Amino acid sequence: MTYQPHAFPVSVKGVVVQHGRVLLLKNERDEWELPGGKLELGEALPERLRVRIAQESGWQVTVGPILDSWQYHIREGVDVLIVTYGAHVDSDAVPTLSGDYPEAALFDESEVACLNMPEPYKRSIADWYGRLRESVR
Repeated sequence: MTYQPHAFPVSVKGVVVQHGRVLLLKNERDEWELPGGKLELGEALPERLRVRIAQESGWQVTVGPILDSWQYHIREGVDVLIVTYGAHVDSDAVPTLSGDYPEAALFDESEVACLNMPEPYKRSIADWYGRLRESVR
């Protein structure tokens, strides 16, 4: 029998904080998630993330460091490798919602713990807030 490796998509996601509030999008599963999207063959992860955030929010961002990576088991037969990055936005504009998501919102750090979202997203958000605090010291 020939070895057949498991194949699943890679999705790059960004933790984008504007004036102390993180941008989250509500998906079709009624979960909050970070902006971003699936990587296409041959794309660079930071560039794909920059483009997807612009499409989903109207914000131009500078992509920062990788925060985390994890395999997300969405449901039977649907798994995705998630790679999260920190990202910087220099805009005061309200995010403009694309047609991909029914809702977008900005949340304070203290609100994130109570949201319906995968725990690794919460971990990435906490990590980025911590790094942002360290950078202003």
